Amino acid sequence: MKIAFIGGGNMASALIAGLANKLTAGADIHVADPSAEALARLQQQFGVSTAAQADAVAAAADVIVLAVKPQAMRAVATQLLPLLQAVPGRQPLIVSIAAGIRGADLSRWLGGYGAIVRCMPNTPALIGMGITGMVATAGVSAAQKQAADDILRAVGPTVWLDEEAQIDAVTAVSGSGPAYVFYFIEAMQQAAQEMGLSAEQGEQLAMATFTGAAQLAQQSDEPVTLLRERVTSKGGTTYAALTSMEAAGVKPAIIQAMKAAAARGKEMGDELGAAS
Repeated sequence: MKIAFIGGGNMASALIAGLANKLTAGADIHVADPSAEALARLQQQFGVSTAAQADAVAAAADVIVLAVKPQAMRAVATQLLPLLQAVPGRQPLIVSIAAGIRGADLSRWLGGYGAIVRCMPNTPALIGMGITGMVATAGVSAAQKQAADDILRAVGPTVWLDEEAQIDAVTAVSGSGPAYVFYFIEAMQQAAQEMGLSAEQGEQLAMATFTGAAQLAQQSDEPVTLLRERVTSKGGTTYAALTSMEAAGVKPAIIQAMKAAAARGKEMGDELGAAS
C-alpha cells in the first residue's frame, strides 16, 4: 500500500513510525511538508520519499493522509484538487486527522470528492498508545475503510462512529482528554508539595498512581464505579477526599468542561467550513 502524508508534524511522524516497514515499506511512504528539517529527519529515519508540497507522487498514493493544521486544510485541498483530477476515474482514499474540518466541507473543497475518512487521534499516539475516533463518508469502500483502520491502528485502537457529529464528542473525551489527565496530575503534584513532599516525590507518586489506576481499570472486568467504591471506606481518608470533591462540584464541572469542548468542536467546524 502506497501512503502519502501531507504534513510531517508530530502526529504524522507517530503514524509513520508505526507504519514504516511494518504495514508498508518505508519507500512506499511519501511525505510533503514545507519544513526541510522535518523531511530530512523522516527520510533518514524511515526511508520515505519527500517533497516540499503536495505533488503528483502524493496524488498517486492509495491513501492520502491530511495531517495539517485545520486552518491550512483549505489551502492544501486547493493544491491537491488539480493533482487528483489529473487522473480521471481514480479515487484514492483521503484520511483527515485535522480537528474541526467536516467531511462535507473537505469534499466540497476537493470538488465533490467521495472517499473520505475523518479521524480524531490523540497525543498518546506519539508513544503508540493513542486512540482514534473514525467516521467514513458514503463513498468509502470496505477495502478503503479497512486501510484507514490499519493505518490508525499503528498508534493504538480505533473506534468507528455511525455519525460524523459524534466526532465532536470524541474530541471532547479523548482528543482533548490527555490535557485533563495532565491537569489532574499537576494538581496532585502541587498538593503533594503543599503537604511537605518534595517536587520529585510528588511527581513520582502522582505519575505512578495515575498510570497504575488506569491500567487496573483497563484490565479489570469490573466497572470503575465499583473499583472506586472498593477504595473508599466510609469515614476514611479516601472518603474525606471524595466528599470534598463532591462538595466542590468536581464531577459536574468536569462533565460541563467536556461539553464545552464538544461545543467548541462544532463551532470550529462551522467557522472553518464557512464559504469564503
